[in-house]
Amino acid sequence: MKRKGSTSAVKDNIKMILEENLRLSNNLNFDDVFSLLEYIKAADRVFVKGVGRSGLALSGFAMRLIHLGFKASIVGEITAPAIFGGDLLIVASGSGTTQSVVKAAQKAKSEGAKVVCFTTDSNTEITKVSDQAILLPASSKYDYGEEVSKQYAGTLFEQALSLVCDATFHTLWKESQQEPQIMFKRHANLE
Repeated sequence: MKRKGSTSAVKDNIKMILEENLRLSNNLNFDDVFSLLEYIKAADRVFVKGVGRSGLALSGFAMRLIHLGFKASIVGEITAPAIFGGDLLIVASGSGTTQSVVKAAQKAKSEGAKVVCFTTDSNTEITKVSDQAILLPASSKYDYGEEVSKQYAGTLFEQALSLVCDATFHTLWKESQQEPQIMFKRHANLE
């Protein structure tokens, strides 16, 4: 059953979402994103930690790093090993104050690991403990209003996080010159 106007509304919303992400990407500091590439390449192992949709975006990024041949783990999964010096923890918290993420970053630093964070605010607990902060100019889940985004709460942050992670993966992939067939052999085969 087709509802009058719903097709147009969905199309308009997709356009608005794409425009917001394009505006955000035009205001992104790509030197910070380049630093993430260098941290990943230098790490013995990569760990990711986020909560909610940010956690889902980082989990997808960890999967793609595994496809490239990196050793990657999701913090909190039962098979995640201990973190040590030489390792990298990538965290995401739009507000920069998510306590489980901040505590993971603090623990990683105390073990000698490097920490890179994605956040919206440069003056938070998470940026203070991180070696590198990548600021996504979006609203956090605590921001209301349409000053930064027309979307609900931290949605733009979560979308931008996913896009930056995909662009980072794509850059690492092209640098590695790995054939897709080789990478696919690392894809999960117990699905």
